Amino acid sequence: MKIGLNLPVMAPGLDRGLLEAWCRGIDEGPFSCLAVGERINFPNPELTVTISAAAAWTSRVPLFYNVLVLPMHPAARAAKQIATLDVLSKGRVVLGVGVGAREDDYDAVGAKWSGRLGTLERQVREMRAYWAGEPASALTTAPIEPQPVQAGGPKILMGALFPKAITRAAHFADGILGFSFTVAREELDYAFEGARNAWKAAGRTAKPTLITGSWFALGPNGRQQMDDYLARYLSFLGPSAAGLIPLVRTVDAQGVRDAVARATDAGADEVVFAPTTLDPTEIKRLEDLLF
Repeated sequence: MKIGLNLPVMAPGLDRGLLEAWCRGIDEGPFSCLAVGERINFPNPELTVTISAAAAWTSRVPLFYNVLVLPMHPAARAAKQIATLDVLSKGRVVLGVGVGAREDDYDAVGAKWSGRLGTLERQVREMRAYWAGEPASALTTAPIEPQPVQAGGPKILMGALFPKAITRAAHFADGILGFSFTVAREELDYAFEGARNAWKAAGRTAKPTLITGSWFALGPNGRQQMDDYLARYLSFLGPSAAGLIPLVRTVDAQGVRDAVARATDAGADEVVFAPTTLDPTEIKRLEDLLF
């Protein structure tokens, strides 16, 4: 099973030097992807700008949108940005898309919150059409260029945890990706079996790519590091966050190993871990533990 690593974009204090150190450390290691997530009303760097910088600082590792909240973006512009990044990175883009969970982010960019799952499916189909050379406007016959290096465009994975989204994903995505507090076997089986069944019901011959992820902390004060990070990141949940934070057990070597073992047994193709510190030495800790 593959192990990917997010950049620490949701941790406070990230600057150019630290970001470059993380990008180079991930690229020089054995990791299966370098991933970046998206938020608007949060002090994280913008997703596509950040992943573009990562493309310049790396040469090997796949670059994973984890995830692009697609209904917050015009499909034509997203298609052009992603195709450009695919060209600049020599075909290393993997596109995770989702509908997000923060209405305030939608409101900040003037995007429509209602009907977002249907919007996302339509947008994915539109982007694939644009990458195939179809024009985006009735006012021109010109295609949106550049075309992606990857024929047909990058692999597209749907951020889907629940049956409705998983069933929809089977009609337009190449697989599903999730994120878990506990990486519990029951949770993984629920999502992965749901995806396998949905793919069969949709007449898909290829198996769905199955990805999960979680936070991790491997430093000397892992529990406190995790608690502080999540208290900040989950503050939008209010008092309910306090009950969720202790569920995350990937705060030491054994917790991370156990999570990987459960994901492997459930049939995951990849686990993408998210760091809870800016310290780049965390990259080597994870590498030494799992490879």
